[in-house]
Amino acid sequence: MSTSKQVYPHVVSLFDARPFFEKALAYGIQNRILDQDKLDTIANDAPKGMVQIARYFGSEFLRPELERAKDRIVNLVSLYLESTTGGDLRKAAESLRDHSFLSRSKGGSDMLKALIAMPQNSHFGMNERTGFTDDQIPLLAKWTLRGLPDYQAELAKRSQVAQVIDAAIWLADQLGLDVTDLEEAGKDAEAVIRTALLVLACKRTEMPDWVAFEKMVAGLRKKYGASATPTKTKAPVSGEVNSPTFSIALPAGLPKQFLDVVRTVRQSVVADMPKILDSALPVRKLFDQTPAFMGRYFWLEDALSEVDHYDRAVSETWNKATGGHQDEGSLVTLFLCLAAQATPKTVLTAAGAATLLRKIRKTGLQPHLATDFIRAHAPEQHQEDYVRMWSEFIEDAQPTLLSDFDYAVNDALALLRRECNVKQ
Repeated sequence: MSTSKQVYPHVVSLFDARPFFEKALAYGIQNRILDQDKLDTIANDAPKGMVQIARYFGSEFLRPELERAKDRIVNLVSLYLESTTGGDLRKAAESLRDHSFLSRSKGGSDMLKALIAMPQNSHFGMNERTGFTDDQIPLLAKWTLRGLPDYQAELAKRSQVAQVIDAAIWLADQLGLDVTDLEEAGKDAEAVIRTALLVLACKRTEMPDWVAFEKMVAGLRKKYGASATPTKTKAPVSGEVNSPTFSIALPAGLPKQFLDVVRTVRQSVVADMPKILDSALPVRKLFDQTPAFMGRYFWLEDALSEVDHYDRAVSETWNKATGGHQDEGSLVTLFLCLAAQATPKTVLTAAGAATLLRKIRKTGLQPHLATDFIRAHAPEQHQEDYVRMWSEFIEDAQPTLLSDFDYAVNDALALLRRECNVKQ
């Protein structure tokens, strides 16, 4: 009995585990793309780059740090070359020929910094559009040792999140809000998109506060609640999803890059419509007390509007606005929030004081709003004292609060800490 060994050479392939930079370098040498002068330049630049990287992430005087710096610089160059050339070794070799080694390393670093600065989730309150910061250096250190597949996967995920946020910003802008308003509100981008679609479908032109949102839903229930059971129809070209009587269309002029995002979110609004149109469940209970709907839709926080709408009784309105605080600092804080058309508060955090100041310098002050509130809601026996207290404060404080010369806002913040109720 004999045995024979079959060989299939055509199915054998070698796995090349070298960094992409090394592959491009070898290809460039073999194909005479890189001459000796260029190789000498790379050999001279690489140690300089290693020292810079070791210093940036730790210390250039420790051997382990220099070893990691070597891995990092090779990985950064590899990341940049493979990403920008699509893995084409000839193009990568030509890139090394035409540009410095350190510029390719910086290119990889810039790619990672841009990635890290991108949002990870679509909540406006959890994203700061400040670009890469020094606080993120430890995260950058981890990414400098990761390969292109990890980078591409993370980029795809964060790009999707960024699309949702940018779509929400575009829709909010159509309804009178800018990105600063959304960041101060601190709500989810999908919630902004859902409400914007409802608002536009109802032919309204502004983002609602709670009172307007509740009225809008009540109007929908009155007009469509008895018969509307939204169903998806065959209208992918026109971009409309219809019920027998009510339709939610894609906004006119929606940029093409947002089509997929808004279409996806719109389907969730359609799925919500049976409950939205169900008059058996009070609007506030549905949107503000039902777990599945809490935070799902967006409205502007306007506590004063809600108080004025739901509670006309002077004493109850005053007590709700002041929270029982009658000291001068708390009341001045409340009156200033009212004059700035911000959410009424009797105490501010340091961050809240800075936010209030930004709003004041963006939209100005209307002192009469606080005076009107005092006249309408403060206990009658104290109204004149409160008006005088407010008038004296705003007369002295307004120039500082609105100053064009206080670039660092130090004087204005000091004034708020001194005169208002600001937690340190």
